[in-house]
Amino acid sequence: MPKAGLINTLNKIRTILFDLDGTLADTAPDLAYALNLLRAQYGLDELPLETIRPAASHGSIALLKVGFQKEPGDEGFETLRKEYISLYQTNIKTHTTLFPGMATLLDTLEERNMNWGVVTNKPAGLTEPLLEALGIRQRAACVISGDSLPERKPHPAPLLHACKLAGSQATECLYIGDAERDIVAGHAAGMTTLIAMFGYLSEQDQPDDWPADGRINQASEILNWLD
Repeated sequence: MPKAGLINTLNKIRTILFDLDGTLADTAPDLAYALNLLRAQYGLDELPLETIRPAASHGSIALLKVGFQKEPGDEGFETLRKEYISLYQTNIKTHTTLFPGMATLLDTLEERNMNWGVVTNKPAGLTEPLLEALGIRQRAACVISGDSLPERKPHPAPLLHACKLAGSQATECLYIGDAERDIVAGHAAGMTTLIAMFGYLSEQDQPDDWPADGRINQASEILNWLD
């Protein structure tokens, strides 16, 4: 439930913005599937989803570090990255679904005449096809990807641009994410922020130290912040 005094009662929430991977959609199974396909091509054994899942919110760099112990600047990294993106594009909706309760939540928001959007660091070339495959792209008031602007989260610019497209002030927006950069960006933008505890947090994450207004354990709990 909301903490007293954290929401500006003069600005009722009218727009809900979601991070994509680990918040709106459970993309880890397909991200892991593509990584294991790539590992197989290099003669490596399959890694369990539990090993890959904590990196799923952090993009191809984090995933390739888990799968190949390679980082930008390492020999062969860019080749691996291109191969990985190609495999993921081919399998972008093989196992991915909205998180439990999220479809009902989106219906409820629209029934209340509220709008919603997506702000992700995922490149548009992956974000747009995924949202289309999930059947929700046309319902979103705004979709800001990692390459939509010069800045990416944790910079607040993508969130502020999403507000503009959605027709809301930042104080009228609620942003939900599962990574520290999501909460830092939303806080800097002047939004109410929630941590999606069902997302891809790792043992190294310290959500107590993030400047969030609250946490949710399931999608339906977002409604508690709108009343």
